Amino acid sequence: MGEPYYLTTAISYPNGKPHIGHAYEAIAADVIARHHKAQGRDVRFQTGTDEHGLKMAQKARELGKTPAELAAEMSQYFIDMCGALNIGYDVFIRTTEPRHHAATQELWRRMEASGDLYLDRYEGWYSIRDEAYYDESELVEGEGGEKLSPQGTPVEWTVEESWFFRLSKYQQPLLDLYASRDFIRPDSRRNEIMRFVEGGLRDLSVSRTSFDWGIKVPGSENHVMYVWVDALTNYITGLGFPDEGGDFARWWPADLHLIGKDIVRFHTVYWPAFLMSARLALPRQVFGHGFLLNRGQKESKSLGNVTDPIGLAETFGVDALRYFLMREVAFGQDGSYSPEAIVMRANTELGNAFGNLAQRTLSFIAKNLEGRLPEIHGHDAADTELFETIGKAVQRDVPAAFDDLALQQGVEHWLQAVFACNAYIDSQAPWTLRKTDPQRMETVLATLYICIAQLAVAIRPVIPASADTLLDTMGVPLAHRTYAGIGEHWYSPLAESGYRIATPKPLFPRLELPEETPA
Repeated sequence: MGEPYYLTTAISYPNGKPHIGHAYEAIAADVIARHHKAQGRDVRFQTGTDEHGLKMAQKARELGKTPAELAAEMSQYFIDMCGALNIGYDVFIRTTEPRHHAATQELWRRMEASGDLYLDRYEGWYSIRDEAYYDESELVEGEGGEKLSPQGTPVEWTVEESWFFRLSKYQQPLLDLYASRDFIRPDSRRNEIMRFVEGGLRDLSVSRTSFDWGIKVPGSENHVMYVWVDALTNYITGLGFPDEGGDFARWWPADLHLIGKDIVRFHTVYWPAFLMSARLALPRQVFGHGFLLNRGQKESKSLGNVTDPIGLAETFGVDALRYFLMREVAFGQDGSYSPEAIVMRANTELGNAFGNLAQRTLSFIAKNLEGRLPEIHGHDAADTELFETIGKAVQRDVPAAFDDLALQQGVEHWLQAVFACNAYIDSQAPWTLRKTDPQRMETVLATLYICIAQLAVAIRPVIPASADTLLDTMGVPLAHRTYAGIGEHWYSPLAESGYRIATPKPLFPRLELPEETPA
């Protein structure tokens, strides 16, 4: 069993159906999880839904449903999205599960035992949409002069009895944490959070009495916990907490919390403070990715530009969508998408560069060698140079970029290796060698066969279904579909076994722009 690696997405708030932002985060996390599996690590990947809070209670009331009914219905949409986008999670957590109530109440008791909870009266600004409290100094003025949160959401003045968490006590320990290691990435998020904490932390209201859709406060049954205490605890619920053996002992602390940039504060200020208070280990890193914009605009229901990610996948193909999102956007920054951009990337890079390389090589073997794998009759300098280029990309550059969460750069390294293969096949021209030097033709084809398999393994975290279809066609054993296992040593035993390939089908059919954009 390999070294453990635990990553999580933020859990999604299911008061509406999934949008492209949910899909982007889920796909990125899945790519990271598959990448670490390809390195031989024992990966645990968790996602889920955050089902409590005032927003859910209000939405359910609008629809004439109970919050539990709404939560059950809406969480299924997120499960369906993961299925449609080939998201290979290990645990899907729902915060309405009894195990989560038990875990969250135990975390509360531990914070209380540390002397960090006290009862008082809360008066201040609260955003229902953000489920967040804001200081007067953080508010901005709307077009009509109304007060808004820094995110531009409505706030209301709230007065109620509340339990408070001594967040102020953890100001210096948090600053020490940020200084000691790369806890927050990218640097822009780290700098923003450091400025916020350096400005002084006030104690945090962590319970509500104005509604009851949430987890009860132990010993104060008229209080429900602030939704962010509840939501953040999901990361240890899924490991069996409060049992600190078994899965918890193996995978905690998390290696990576992957989240959107709008919730970095909750994950890098509140969450580590809660864990310090409960005397639990802190996650190793929190990465706040950027937003995905629709033709440069943030999606909103009022603009009518909210995109259904399942619709996009049905229109363009799951792997084409996954590839586009990882290729197009510098991870950590905001990015933009459009149907035209998806079609362009899929056709020129997946289709023309990689798909066509595989198709013409394998078709040539199927036609001219009756599917028999070509023999190697001694490599020359051109072959060696290509092996070195592809080996460097597959075994060093792509994994190193993915390790660093530089997902776009990882795909770029892969694409440059694809271009090197295309340059090689054009210069070696096996169709000419067929008549002039059949043995050299076989060596060239064998070289290409090995390199194409290596390229398929390298890009497998991004386009798993397409890569596996190709590797299945090529007869590459499952044990060799890893960065370390896809050298050259598998090829000769496969060729000697008498394996034959059938005429392959095109891996990436050419995409056309739909008459109507999927929404």
